[in-house]
Amino acid sequence: MIGLLLTARSLRAFADGYVAVLLPAYLLALGLGTIEVGVLSTVTMLGSAAATLAVGRWGHRFDLRALLIGAAVLMVLTGIGFAAFSSLWPLLIVALAGTMNPGGGDVSVFYPLEYTALAAATPAQSRTGAFARYSFIGSAFGAVGALAVAVPEWLAVHTGMLGALKLMFVAYGAIGIAVGVIYSRFPRAQAEAEQPSVPLGPSRATVWKLAGLFSVDAFAGGFIINALLALWLFERFDLSLTAAGAFFFWTGLLSAVSQLAAAPLARRIGLVNTMVFTHLPANFCLIAAAFAPTLEIALALLLVRSALSQMDVPARGAYVMSVVTPAERPAAASFTAVPRSLASSLSPSITGALFAAGAMATPLVLCGVLKSAYDVALLLMFRRVQPRE
Repeated sequence: MIGLLLTARSLRAFADGYVAVLLPAYLLALGLGTIEVGVLSTVTMLGSAAATLAVGRWGHRFDLRALLIGAAVLMVLTGIGFAAFSSLWPLLIVALAGTMNPGGGDVSVFYPLEYTALAAATPAQSRTGAFARYSFIGSAFGAVGALAVAVPEWLAVHTGMLGALKLMFVAYGAIGIAVGVIYSRFPRAQAEAEQPSVPLGPSRATVWKLAGLFSVDAFAGGFIINALLALWLFERFDLSLTAAGAFFFWTGLLSAVSQLAAAPLARRIGLVNTMVFTHLPANFCLIAAAFAPTLEIALALLLVRSALSQMDVPARGAYVMSVVTPAERPAAASFTAVPRSLASSLSPSITGALFAAGAMATPLVLCGVLKSAYDVALLLMFRRVQPRE
């Protein structure tokens, strides 16, 4: 089942990789402004939060395969909806109900479901490595997907740029069909063999503390999700769509490769230390990029940031799955993801307003400062909390 799971992850990451970059270009082509781009990014994350919360509250009662197939159906409808509608309000409805991911990472309803399946399929001693491979696949194929943003410029010769962009969203829906077919090959089984009466039991306090901290990290990250970082590069340095695709390819590739180092590093210094001491230097690079005088310096700093900023992802996933009981994993994955989605949904609108006001550097600085505060708090609160297994 792990092979099927990683295949589905790779397809979704490819689609998310190009959608995160094309989304602001598509909305601008429709005649919307930077504020609308931020608002729509916020709504997509609110929708993801609502779906993830539903999984956390009631998902333990249902067959995991059925939930995954249902999420794939939503992905199909999301792609069709974005291609079919051109005005803001219908797009907001599709964004709220769908699976669009403007952040480039995985903050959608797929996250808790796939994390639960992965944790159940791997023993404790190899779980961090499994999460590292899962994250590597996601980042690597997200990077390849970023290169696909050049496709609309090729298609525009025949369809016009707006028509070409719409075709990319149709392709997003088609990928959802392929993902659903893969999920249908999963064995019929509950997320866990035992059915708890409540989603969270003995680990409730730990999960809520982690959820609170992760929400700070996500709120900070929402200031500069990939769609808004692309918009920043477009507005600040007049970067072309093709060049942006190449840049996000390299950032994704660096993130992917670095995550493979998370497992051996975690074995050496611990999961929490891995999360914190790879994150802090990345935050400093982001703050410095906000004041970079040239495009070259800004891109160099952002590339260094990409080589460090995602090493915490597999460590974080493995840590959450290890500090709770097996029966609590679906709820723990969801309830730590929901505050992240809710918190990250608030900041893109703020970024859109700041960009519109001309404060181009402020969102990057806010992101770096808040993420650093999260890292310090995480270290102080959880450095002595060991995994159950």
